[in-house]
Amino acid sequence: MMKTAEEFLEKSDEKAFDLPHRKTINYNIGKYNAAVERGLSKFENLEASKKKAHVIKWRVMENLDKFLPEFESNFQRRGGKVIWANNAEEAQQEILNIIKRNNGKTVIKSKSMTTEEIHLNDFLEKNDIESLESDLGEYIVQLLGQAPYHIVTPAMHLSATDIAQLFHDKFGTPIDATPPQLVQKARELLRDKYLNADIGISGGNFLIADTGSIALTENEGNARLSTTFPKIHIAIVGIEKVIPSIADLDLFWPLLASHGTGQNLTVYNTILSGPRQPNETDGPEEMYVILLDNGRTNLLAQKDQRQGLYCIRCGACLNACPVYKNIGGHTYNTTYSGPIGSVITPHLKGMEEFKHLSYASSLCGKCSEVCPVKIDIHKMLLLNRRDAASGHENGKKEEIGWSMFSRMMQKRKWMDFFGGKFKNFMLSTFFKKSWGKYREMPKVADKSFAKQWEELKKNKES
Repeated sequence: MMKTAEEFLEKSDEKAFDLPHRKTINYNIGKYNAAVERGLSKFENLEASKKKAHVIKWRVMENLDKFLPEFESNFQRRGGKVIWANNAEEAQQEILNIIKRNNGKTVIKSKSMTTEEIHLNDFLEKNDIESLESDLGEYIVQLLGQAPYHIVTPAMHLSATDIAQLFHDKFGTPIDATPPQLVQKARELLRDKYLNADIGISGGNFLIADTGSIALTENEGNARLSTTFPKIHIAIVGIEKVIPSIADLDLFWPLLASHGTGQNLTVYNTILSGPRQPNETDGPEEMYVILLDNGRTNLLAQKDQRQGLYCIRCGACLNACPVYKNIGGHTYNTTYSGPIGSVITPHLKGMEEFKHLSYASSLCGKCSEVCPVKIDIHKMLLLNRRDAASGHENGKKEEIGWSMFSRMMQKRKWMDFFGGKFKNFMLSTFFKKSWGKYREMPKVADKSFAKQWEELKKNKES
């Protein structure tokens, strides 16, 4: 078993029985679920909207080689610069080159899972560049030295009491400070950072091909501040985020907001189409968009599973997943956790090391049911399992075990070859530790049903 799989099982075991953790995450997810239910009720025909979004994303993935150059051409027409990055290392180096070229020392960041994917904060810190998260949730986990816990809500695993304690320890605020007081303190701490930062870095919720724009959606306004005040703005966006037209935002923005937070629309929705123009008063002097691959074309090449790239990062599947709700986001040890993370991570980071995530599912199908772009997530998990098995990624012991089991199940004589005593010995010897830690192991009858039936017939005949 790979080390990552072993760590996953250990952390899952620990978190599943951490009752305070479970109480916090289920309370927070419960609030989101109630809000989302209200938000979805505003759609006149939700199913039709989801089908339309699915078709648009299908069209994009089938024609990505056309839509990405269209975006690049239109963005460059307004003075923007596009950089293509094959992997995290290339993206990191391109960002560092831009910062050094402009003698930058400080970076202010808006919320972005793509920057988490390339571990940008750690990289910049190693190069003596201060990088500060401006999103409150991201700022909190940065203070804790942790990765985001959830795609939409980075600090979902923390209670208001936990955050009050953190601010008390870091900044001397009252131990019983209320959420509004904590937000006010964060504003005070961050305000000067926007004004003085050399570089602003963001992600992008959507790339709009026909206008050459990036669309940002948020609730705090920090992304606008991070992209407006600094002289240089760098946006790092996965190549799958492109949509054909600005008119498609009429569909995708409400779907993202309603499934993510239950809102009709998030509070701040921004479209950026390049650096500040001569007739404009706001905006950066230079704007770069880094188009990140980092394994996405590996997934694109998988015809059966490429719909994993349709994801708009709403987090709905995480909130619905019974596994995620019990073991939490950090257990996955990946940027993208939950069901969608289990689908895409083996393709982005390697099937051999991360195949175990596709087995961390009850296959209940709730993730597929709630997805706003109708990704068959539970089917994708099964296809990943198929690929792991066909690629001999599961190890010799497992292959031999399943081969023996398959033969036994296909022929009655092999199933009945060993008696109940031997089967109970095998269960107690080889499966007690893995299957029986929290369960009472089943007791196999001394004789199989088939043998008992044969004996019963003989007795009747005699």
